[in-house]
Amino acid sequence: MEAYIHKVKYYECDRMGVTHHSNYVRFMEEARIDMLDRLGYGFEKMEADGIVSPVLEIRVDYRKPTTFQDEIQIEVYPISLTPLKIKFGYEMKVRDNVVCKAESLHCFIEGRRPVQLAEKYPGLYEIMQRSLS
Repeated sequence: MEAYIHKVKYYECDRMGVTHHSNYVRFMEEARIDMLDRLGYGFEKMEADGIVSPVLEIRVDYRKPTTFQDEIQIEVYPISLTPLKIKFGYEMKVRDNVVCKAESLHCFIEGRRPVQLAEKYPGLYEIMQRSLS
């Protein structure tokens, strides 16, 4: 799947001119939402169905700094999948140099009850299962 591109904004940088570390989590979310939209299972569809997908865990490995107007290419891919949880991996690059690697773990909830992805969205579950690296 095509990488998501995020162009670093001036306000995303700190006083040293470097992208503030907290923004990478937002970039991950942007890329994940874009990927799900392109697969036909975007947040609008899920939320209309009463499903939310909270983040349970985040891990970020900052490799190199990025700065104002850098174009960060973000690849999103599933790392692991169970009926209740999915872990996504992220590789962020600027001009073919890895600047950040990250992971996020999610579950799916309807109201206050866990939802099995394979039952609620079997098509998405199959796509993620086939894409496991």
